[in-house]
Order: sequence, then structure tokens, then C-alpha cells
Amino acid sequence: MTLTRDKVLETLKTVSDPIGGQDIVSAGMVRALTVDDGAVRFVLEVDPTRAAKLEPARAEAEQKVKALDGAASVSVVMTAHSKPAAPPDLKIGRKAEPQGPEKIPGVDRIIGIASGKGGVGKSTVSANLACALAAEGRRVGLLDADVYGPSQPRMLGVSGRPASPDGKTILPMRNHGVTMMSIGLMTNDDQAVVWRGPMLMGALQQMMTQVQWGALDVLIVDLPPGTGDVQMTLTQKFAVDGVVIVSTPQDVALIDARKGVDMFNQMKTPIIGMIENMSTHICSSCGHEEHVFGHGGVVKEAEKLGVPLLAEIPLHLDIRLAADGGAPIVVSKPDSAQAAAFRKVARDLIKAGQA
Repeated sequence: MTLTRDKVLETLKTVSDPIGGQDIVSAGMVRALTVDDGAVRFVLEVDPTRAAKLEPARAEAEQKVKALDGAASVSVVMTAHSKPAAPPDLKIGRKAEPQGPEKIPGVDRIIGIASGKGGVGKSTVSANLACALAAEGRRVGLLDADVYGPSQPRMLGVSGRPASPDGKTILPMRNHGVTMMSIGLMTNDDQAVVWRGPMLMGALQQMMTQVQWGALDVLIVDLPPGTGDVQMTLTQKFAVDGVVIVSTPQDVALIDARKGVDMFNQMKTPIIGMIENMSTHICSSCGHEEHVFGHGGVVKEAEKLGVPLLAEIPLHLDIRLAADGGAPIVVSKPDSAQAAAFRKVARDLIKAGQA
């Protein structure tokens, strides 16, 4: 039986904080949880004044996870930070002074992953491309700028809230070789982000400039669907080297994809290429190939626009399961044909000097 991250979290919710009374997951103590081939690792972040009293909870958590089917090994580390500062309040939506596009210190290139409409697999492409570039030896960051629907914490298997040593700088999370930041790490899983445009723009600028990204070869920005405030702010305020447009072959998706391309053209942001996602489906039982959303629409659109077609990604169950499980297909099944498609895109971008 394959042990999942959800199963581990469900088990950890049965362990109570002996002082606060909440379970250790709801109390926000569980950080950096990863589950990889039965190897479970996580951190319990606690107040230093309570460390000794919480040792029984740490031991109980370790014991209960070890008892799960499929748990090969369990590593639990308890850390204590003196006077931890809360992450900056991203709801402030501060207005920056007008200025031209700026570079992010330490970041060589910025690539946006965009789509005209939701549901075409843009975030799945972003996560797999980031992991594929990391597998090729690049230093990669991933910013989840899809504020209303942040999914990268789940896809990359990251949990917990980012720390801030001084109340200004945000320390990003890291997994699968990718440095990651998402608004989803600042809110509860079921909490809606109800923000107007100025707040969105302020949050994006803070995540771009106040996150301690370190030295990166490329920062992937997973943009929200459409042609709104986040896309405009990114391209106006920051030196974006190019954008990858993701679409299914479906006519309805292509109509919106064209609008996305036109917006980036108006913003004078280069289009690196297009990716046709959910291009084809091959039945795992009989091998029959079926084009559920049509076929070749993105190919024709790329030719019409004069931009490269970077990949045709199949509609495959393993890609969805891998994303939901916190380890993208490039990580969980690196030798699969599905992973190979993303690895090829990564190699092509590196070869072209674009990543």
C-alpha cells in the first residue's frame, strides 16, 4: 500500500498539543512534510519555552506515523525559534512608486506560465517544468501567483507557514530541488482570498521582492488565468524574460489563449512558446488513442502566431495522481513518457538560453 501525504496528515491530527489542546496540525506546528517512497520527514516548530513539554507529542507523532502501512522510515525534528516574527501581512496591498521593470536580485531569468482560461493544467505544467529544470541542474524558484486558486503547496508537497526573521524578509519553502513561495502558505486551506486589484498587486510585489529567493538561474511564475491585474503588474514592474502559454486543443480554450497572447504582446513581453496540454488520451486497458479535447489546435495556433510549440502533453491519470500526491510526475516517475515530455521542454529552454 502506498503511503500518501494526506494519510500522514490525517494521522498527525490525532496527536494533541498537551498545552494548547489543539491537534499539532491545526496548531500550525507541522512544517516541511514530505512523503517519498515510504520515507516520511517533517518538522515540529515550537516555542522554545515549551520544547521540553512537547517532546511526548513529538514521540507520539513519530510512533503513530511509523505504525502506518507503507511507512518505511520516519524522521521527526523539533525546532524552536526564539521570538519568531510573523510573515509580512500580504493584505496591506502597498502601492509602489511608478518605475520601470526591475530585476530581482540574484535571479537571472523570470519566466511566466500563463493561460487564457482556468482548468487547462497551467499549474501542473508549472510544477513539472520547475522540477524538470531542477533535475537538469538549474537553480529554480517557483512563485505561485495564482492568488485566488493557489495549488503549488499541494503539488510540491509543501506545508506550514514561511518564517520571517525580521518581519520583512520572507523565507521560502523548498522541496524537490525547487524553492517555492505561495499565498496558499499564508492562508488556511479552506480560506478564500477576497481581495481587490490593489491588494493583489501589492501582494505580488511583496512576494517578488521580499521573499529571500537566493541565487536562482530561473524563477517560474505560475500566473492566474486570464488577462488581469497580476499579469499586468508582473510585466510592468519586473523584467520578465518570456511567457509560456498553456492551452488545451479545445476551441473555447484557444479563444482565450489568443487573448492572453495579445495581452503579453501589448505589454511587450516575449512569448517563448505554447504547450498543448491534455493533447491526447491513451486507454491504459486497450491502448486506444482518443483526442478528448480535439487535436492540433495549439499546433496550428502556434504556427499562426509564429511561436514554437514546446510540447504536446497527454491527458494521463498518473500526471493527476502525482500532482495530488505532492510529487509531480517528473519526480515520482522520472522515467515515464509523461515525465520525458516535461524534461524535453526543460532541456530545450536551457539549450535556447531561456532558462
